[in-house]
Amino acid sequence: MNEQQLINNYQAIKSQIPNHVTLLAVSKTKPSEMIKTLAGVGQSDFGENYVQEAIAKINELKNVTANGKPLIWHYIGHIQRNKTKDLAEHFDWVHGVDRLIIAERLNEQRPKNLPKLNICIQINIDDEDTKSGCQPEELTELVKKISQLENIVLRGLMIIPAKNSETAFVKTKQLFDKNRQFHANPQDWDTLSMGMSGDMAQAIDAGSTIVRVGTAIFGARDYS
Repeated sequence: MNEQQLINNYQAIKSQIPNHVTLLAVSKTKPSEMIKTLAGVGQSDFGENYVQEAIAKINELKNVTANGKPLIWHYIGHIQRNKTKDLAEHFDWVHGVDRLIIAERLNEQRPKNLPKLNICIQINIDDEDTKSGCQPEELTELVKKISQLENIVLRGLMIIPAKNSETAFVKTKQLFDKNRQFHANPQDWDTLSMGMSGDMAQAIDAGSTIVRVGTAIFGARDYS
């Protein structure tokens, strides 16, 4: 894909998203040059799934800015316990926290010279065997405990719904509203990370504040 096509794709998506919603450009498997191009037209938030690939890009692009500010890096993949140190040291956001032990490790391993790490709890909203995420009934206890950790900021919820799920976004918004009262700092509870290239509009209608869009911006992924 040439540079102009990438910018055109990006602007087409951006035009569909209201100002209060953050566009997270999912750049996994895509080269740093594409990220740099989008940063040049003002895109600041990028999402990555593979830890080593992401760290290489973060280091390579550490002097790149969008609108004069550093890029904001979000980890949106499955979290393995042995990778929490890398996540705590390199990312601004981690979206897939589904167990207390993961949050505690991120909290302990976040360097003191960095701002607090923003995290979202992932819920397995459609109870799929193949998906990560806590069960909805586990959420209240997680919110109570994670929101008290001092080096992270618990911002909200993240889901990857089942294909053609009719109710996932609405159910997640209900859980989000219900659990605000259990957060140690309710003013921090402001994020719903839901919606991707195919269901972005429905997610925004249901209250999403971050949409994660990859293919519609960068084109199909090459996993070879």
